Amino acid sequence: MLHNDHLEQWDRENFFHPSTHLADFARGDLPHRVVTGGAGSHIHTRDGKQLLDAFAGLYCVNVGYGRSEIAQAIADQARELAYYHAYVGHGTEASITLSKMILDRAPDHMSKVYFGLSGSDANETNIKLIWYYNNILGRPEKKKIISRWRGYHGSGLMTGSLTGLDLFHAKFDLPLAQVVHTEAPYYFRRADLAQSEEAFVAHCVAELEALIAREGADTIAAFIGEPVLGTGGIVPPPTGYWEAIQAVLDKHDILLVADEVVTGFGRLGTMFGSDHYGMRPDLITIAKGLTSAYAPLSGSIVSDKMWKVLEQGTDENGPIGHGWTYSAHPIGAAAGVANLKLLDDLNLVENAASVGGHLNAAMRDALSDHANVGDVRGEGMLCAVEFVADKADRTFFDASEKIGPQIAAKLLEQDDIIARAMPQGDILGFAPPFSLSRDEADRIVSATARAVQAVLG
Repeated sequence: MLHNDHLEQWDRENFFHPSTHLADFARGDLPHRVVTGGAGSHIHTRDGKQLLDAFAGLYCVNVGYGRSEIAQAIADQARELAYYHAYVGHGTEASITLSKMILDRAPDHMSKVYFGLSGSDANETNIKLIWYYNNILGRPEKKKIISRWRGYHGSGLMTGSLTGLDLFHAKFDLPLAQVVHTEAPYYFRRADLAQSEEAFVAHCVAELEALIAREGADTIAAFIGEPVLGTGGIVPPPTGYWEAIQAVLDKHDILLVADEVVTGFGRLGTMFGSDHYGMRPDLITIAKGLTSAYAPLSGSIVSDKMWKVLEQGTDENGPIGHGWTYSAHPIGAAAGVANLKLLDDLNLVENAASVGGHLNAAMRDALSDHANVGDVRGEGMLCAVEFVADKADRTFFDASEKIGPQIAAKLLEQDDIIARAMPQGDILGFAPPFSLSRDEADRIVSATARAVQAVLG
């Protein structure tokens, strides 16, 4: 479809796109795509295409596109009260109701919700609260945060430091000194191929214990981790991993931050990943699935244990010195209330479990025997296929070959399906809306098999 206007020119001349090869885009070497609408699992583009979005935006449009209930809630809130701040005890019906709805769904030991706008700012909030907590307890040296290589926790200064992916560090002078990294629970990429899952978990624990010994437990405040590694490869943890890690943290009095930006509100087929894996976090980071991205909103869910110390801190020092202008924005909160109601009314968490399980099983059946497929893995409505040059000795392709991006491009070209080529490896990721049907899941699987065949034979 041709358009007699300047939109593409304006895009290339004026719009700074995130996570983009800026020079390639400015030169016209990257495609220009304008998304104009969506319904269910599909988006519509300005050139007339209808694309099956098998990554739900950025793992976030969980209830699917075009939900009029959320749009109506946003419009009603904007007409009634578009904005008021949440400072000094102010609230709105939407922000108060959403706080209650979140805590009704969260693990039992969680106490309060602080609202922001993105997962990145929620993790910045978490770090400040952790430092405040230890200062109130008279432990000013206990400030370092342990993250994991390949984890993703944002792209700010501290949150980009927590992220364990090279792209988010290179040339940005990151990570900052307060952040240290440990082994990722990535069994497929273990150094010793002879290791069992149990032995690999023991190895991860030993690496963590060694790091704590080197740094000193009295200097380490917290450990942050996604229940399932997301952007680092969509990697479910090996059996027993979180139980073993939790025991180490408890022994050394180190707080646990569960980054549930991706997994929160149903992506694993359970409401929270913390419950799914038996984690007992002190803070939970939420964002994407909170509103299904119909409006920006994030949150830090604070445990009973931490909340008591935060109260003590304000008794000793006055009001807590932290807040954003848009904390608990009424429009975002109204979207969150409508979104969580839809999750319940349409049984979408249950659908994520059942259709997600079908998607993963079908993908394994279709691709596990391919000579260049090293691993097919997933949990709930998350799935990944990892490609290797040689399956027998797990030799990886050279990054310059861009096998993952080639397959993602072929999937889009041949079958109008969007998947994500994940960073730091030839990994094709899937995170569809929870409303995905079995027929759509089957379409994704058969199209992926065709794309793999077209690129790799």
